Amino acid sequence: MEQTYTQEYEFLKVSRQDRIAVVAISAPKSLNALNSVIIGELTHFISNIDEDTRALIITGDGEKSFVAGADISEMATLDRIGGCAFGQAGADLFRMIETLPIPVIAAVNGFALGGGCELAMACDIRLASNKAKFGQPEVGLGIIPGFSGTVRLARTVGMGYAKEMIYTGKIIRADEALRIGLVNAIYEPEALMDAAMEMAKKIAANAPIAVRYAKTCINEEWDMNADDAIEFETEFFGRCFDTEDQKEGMQAFLNKTPVEFKNR
Repeated sequence: MEQTYTQEYEFLKVSRQDRIAVVAISAPKSLNALNSVIIGELTHFISNIDEDTRALIITGDGEKSFVAGADISEMATLDRIGGCAFGQAGADLFRMIETLPIPVIAAVNGFALGGGCELAMACDIRLASNKAKFGQPEVGLGIIPGFSGTVRLARTVGMGYAKEMIYTGKIIRADEALRIGLVNAIYEPEALMDAAMEMAKKIAANAPIAVRYAKTCINEEWDMNADDAIEFETEFFGRCFDTEDQKEGMQAFLNKTPVEFKNR
């Protein structure tokens, strides 16, 4: 069952199907480039996702662009203080997405450049159209990636590829993005959203507390040494056994019956 949210945004199209939320950035004149208003709207939307939502899909409206970058017409007017504030707003939003308790899927339907590539990297999983293009071309404008791109790109594709992409500003196609691990899979444009929705439904069908704990562990353990990471995981593994979902899930497995997790 598909429904729309009651909150209306100027640059976002939001909807919900069952327990999956979908938000499409919609600023066609700028190819969905991120300005302060869009960043504010996304921040509001992410901050107010209800507890019953089990997965989120982020995409771009239209056929050409996911997010073509940050709004250069706005950035061109900024000084150092304004640049720091603009960068901080984007970085805070993307960190919010990265640490959101539910999994987030980026359905990259076109250009994912600059802030668009950074937005995709803040998501847990990246699915791309075969027409998608990725890049961090900021140095050609006299700036560096400002929404945590220097952090996440190296962690996603490795130091060598990240330095090459950022230093040269090169734009890569979806097949190369897949080869270096920047995206998980590639689809024909007309199949992209169906693939994202199918994956989101698989996630939503699993025990939501367990999925939430798994995301927490993966994110938090990244910077830990092995011993601390294993201890952290063991703690959350144990917490699962305090949930009704664990008891019902294992009993259903033993009885060979279907289960619908209650998120408790």
